[in-house]
Amino acid sequence: MAMYLIALCDDDVAELDKTEQLLGEYERKNTEADFKVERFECAEGLLGMIRQKGYQPDLIIMDIYMPDKMGIEAAQELRDMGNMCRILFLTSSREHALDAFSVGAVQYLVKPVSQAKLFPVLERFFEEAEEARRKYLLLRIDGRIQRVAVSDIVFCEAQGKMQCLYFPDGRQRVVRITMAEICGMLLQYPEFIRVGISYVINMEHIENFSRQEIQMDNGKKIYPPRGAYQPLRERYFAYYCEE
Repeated sequence: MAMYLIALCDDDVAELDKTEQLLGEYERKNTEADFKVERFECAEGLLGMIRQKGYQPDLIIMDIYMPDKMGIEAAQELRDMGNMCRILFLTSSREHALDAFSVGAVQYLVKPVSQAKLFPVLERFFEEAEEARRKYLLLRIDGRIQRVAVSDIVFCEAQGKMQCLYFPDGRQRVVRITMAEICGMLLQYPEFIRVGISYVINMEHIENFSRQEIQMDNGKKIYPPRGAYQPLRERYFAYYCEE
């Protein structure tokens, strides 16, 4: 299992201690679980870390009632920033349940929180996160670690010691990584194929192809080297026939 970042946010230090203790108990009972916990005593502290320092928690366990900013409000700010991390709300009241789910909370637990309440939520989180992680790459882009959906990569083109990733909306992102490394990441997925020495192509994004060119669905054309057509043709039809 990969290592995950879990953020705890509660203005009550005793509640932070209790939640962190429960997480420690879960880790002891589930030795394959691997996570690092960061504590925040106010919502602005958490939001500031995310905005200014690139902190990217995989799970936020957050109180709803906090004096500086309500948890629902903080969650909405996260969503407005494009941050879609999982959020688990802990609270003393049920009255904000609908609000919680409107911002994509994975669960809403009423305090006091116990193992019986929390552990099944953690179990589901790790299962879903592991499944999702297999469909994403973590890449350093523009100086920050970013999560890139594998399905969004139309193709990768080698540019010297850099690789350029092309996306459906026309965006391009350059990453400092070798072709061997990007191949190791992408070729484990059956929809990807290496074409020549310069390209790794997502067959899901091919509109049509011939010996002379490959037309991708983002409008880009790839001109394959001599000898690349037949292997591509065989893999393409095998992929779609197997599906």
